[in-house]
Amino acid sequence: MVEEEAKSLPMELSEKGGVENNGFVQNEAFDDKETNPSTQEEVPKACIVDVDAAAREEPVLKPYAGMPKEVLLKFSSQAQYRVTREILFWLITATAVLLVCTTIAIIAVSPKCLDWWQAGPIYQIYPRSFKDSNMDGNGDLKGIQEKLDHIVYLNIKTIWITSFYKSPLKDLGYGAEDFYDIDPMFGSMSDFESLLAAIHDRGLKVIMDLIPNHTSDKHQWFQLSRNRTGKYTDYYIWQDCGQDAGSITPPNNWVSVYGDSSWQFDDVRKQCYFHQFGKEQPDLNFHNLAVQQEIHDIIKFWLSKGIDGFSFSAVKYLLEAKHLRDEPLVNKSQNPENITAYSQLYHDYTTTQAGMHDIIRSFRHTMNQFSSEPGQYRFMGSDGDEKEDMGATMMYYGTTFVQEADFPFNFNLINMKNLSGNSIFEAVNLWMTNMPAGKWPNWAVGSPNAARLSSRIGKEYVNVMNMLLLTLPGTPVTYYGEEIGMENIASESVSEERKSSDPVVTFPEKSPMQWDGKVNAGFTEGNSSWLPVNPDYQSVNVEIQMTWSNSTLHLYRELTSLRNNELPIHRGWMCYIWNDSNVFVYVRELDGLDTVFLMVLNFGQESTIDLKDVVPNLPPKATIRLSTNFSNAGAAVNTKQIKTEMGEGLILEYKTAKPVHTMKAFQRNCFVAEKACYSSAFNLLYATC
Repeated sequence: MVEEEAKSLPMELSEKGGVENNGFVQNEAFDDKETNPSTQEEVPKACIVDVDAAAREEPVLKPYAGMPKEVLLKFSSQAQYRVTREILFWLITATAVLLVCTTIAIIAVSPKCLDWWQAGPIYQIYPRSFKDSNMDGNGDLKGIQEKLDHIVYLNIKTIWITSFYKSPLKDLGYGAEDFYDIDPMFGSMSDFESLLAAIHDRGLKVIMDLIPNHTSDKHQWFQLSRNRTGKYTDYYIWQDCGQDAGSITPPNNWVSVYGDSSWQFDDVRKQCYFHQFGKEQPDLNFHNLAVQQEIHDIIKFWLSKGIDGFSFSAVKYLLEAKHLRDEPLVNKSQNPENITAYSQLYHDYTTTQAGMHDIIRSFRHTMNQFSSEPGQYRFMGSDGDEKEDMGATMMYYGTTFVQEADFPFNFNLINMKNLSGNSIFEAVNLWMTNMPAGKWPNWAVGSPNAARLSSRIGKEYVNVMNMLLLTLPGTPVTYYGEEIGMENIASESVSEERKSSDPVVTFPEKSPMQWDGKVNAGFTEGNSSWLPVNPDYQSVNVEIQMTWSNSTLHLYRELTSLRNNELPIHRGWMCYIWNDSNVFVYVRELDGLDTVFLMVLNFGQESTIDLKDVVPNLPPKATIRLSTNFSNAGAAVNTKQIKTEMGEGLILEYKTAKPVHTMKAFQRNCFVAEKACYSSAFNLLYATC
């Protein structure tokens, strides 16, 4: 009975729609046993289980994290996911294209960034007088390295070190005995490399002098030339001289810069050699291509060392006319036999000869070979001081298509005959109106060859002159010590021994740098310095002026900070709006910015001016941002009645929607070098205003 019920159960399950469970598969031995017909044992049948029909439907699968590819593909082909994916793809593509286009547009409209030689002041150092590190009384390269923090404190970006080549040190060392070596007075090549590394570690740049026109008569080239040795025979300019009863008759009437004939007889070669400067400084023959190559090799040597640029001096003297004709007299009625001074001749055949600029441009080409890497541009300045011919000076900028100097150094503010608001205007305007479009100006108020600013124009005008220097457009150049208002020392305080050590040039008596109130002004710890320090060093020195809020040093630092941080002063428009015998007034402004800086600088006597009458759009009040009298800072000034004392300078700040350079009445008085416009919406500069 039980057996029959058991036999009927599978049939019932099957009829009810059961499903077969094959979850367990028997092994082969078991299968053999099941199918063996000889066996009498009954093989168990598969279990049939009754399941509801709804349960037999395939379960709904939903997306989940970590899906395998096969599952993911099932969903990706569905419309809801495919459309979303396509929308995201095109959105990302459009965003990428927009970003690329925006980047290209920003680059296209952005103005050229100012290069390092444009971004801050240049600080010129005469190494012998800056800081003595070994107590021998002479400044040196290690001394400069010791005082680099002072340069950083001044917000200076570039150091210009005057000639330190191995030299007999005639004419401030501008006649090199060896262009590839350091004069032992200043240290060693190792000292220079250490200084260079320290300068670059502070993020500063360094340029050095190169005087290619001449060498010292101690130079190996000259010694070989005077002996007619090989290629050096014509490295210098040699000519036969007439001889009569022991006296020498020069080939022509050419006169040296320092006076008397520019021809010197040489007992070894038995000829005369030409020298534009001292007789110890024979001129190189730049008609000789081998000489030009020597200078190119010198440039490459120092650039390979890592210097950031050169100032080329005395370049207008590089070539002389080969015909050797006499130069014309300034005073036609003067006896030619009495010509001894340089000013008595027109130097038509010994300066700025045809081909001279080609040589300078070839120097530029060599320097450009070292300027290819980003941030490694090599600066080139030139000494193109043509006092009587500003057009000739501007030639040193090069042409539209051929680059020459980044700028010729500008000595207009040094060469002024007298000081007044009008003379300052004339000096500034002369450069700006003659400068080629798109070029960069520069300004200097001191140099190794000029008297100290305090001694030249009076100590009461030092601060206002520094204010002018640091607010004009372009690169300002400061000669060491001018930031604290140092003065010349009296000529009688220089010993005859010191004077005779440099007979080539008359000393502009600039004493060593005054660092503190200690003995020798902190310049040297030795018993004496090569020149005596100024007796005023206890009150005019770096250390004490750092503690005075109204000192020349403090004002200088505030001015450099203002220049670096304010775009209108850094690279904006300059417009003259007034000048008279006492004051020079101009504005600095930038397209897109409503902030304007108004400079009112007094170079004469006490003055009161109504600028509101000159520029009707001026606001009635302006705020003193900076003054040579620090107690005035922050005060409001009535623009109808601006009063300045003798030597006082004011930097006024005001807001306006109508800048001066957009006014028709002043457009001829406005200049901009690297034009830029400011967008307040995007906080960036762009070129097309």
